[in-house]
Amino acid sequence: MTDSVYVGNAGRDAALDRGWLLGHFKDASDPRHSAAVEIKWGVHPKGDERARWVTGEERTALLVLISGRFRVELPGRSVLLVRQGDYVVWGRGVDHSWFAEEESVVLTVRWPSVPGYKADEDDSAAGHRTLGAYGTPCDTP
Repeated sequence: MTDSVYVGNAGRDAALDRGWLLGHFKDASDPRHSAAVEIKWGVHPKGDERARWVTGEERTALLVLISGRFRVELPGRSVLLVRQGDYVVWGRGVDHSWFAEEESVVLTVRWPSVPGYKADEDDSAAGHRTLGAYGTPCDTP
């Protein structure tokens, strides 16, 4: 491996940084450091939900269902992801929340990677785990 290449496992690596695999929060010398985009591998137990809505979002987000049944709440509508590959995209300024109707694995991509967002100690009602320890810096699933 060179300094500009990183090979890993999403499940294992996500557990090291509350689900996040790539973004501004990684050390600048790490090839996973990016100011342009953030990527997260999230595993949610059944019944896991965001403790409160995210408001004032400054990023665009894409959430892709890998497995399970996962609901994203948006102003005036709910989006239910039920088949592998189902996804939802929302833009800057869109408030949102989420709920895992079944144990779910979701991949989240959001951009840009904005410094200053910080994870709450407990973003979800069931706590965090990513293949053992889920978490999220500030908002999206």
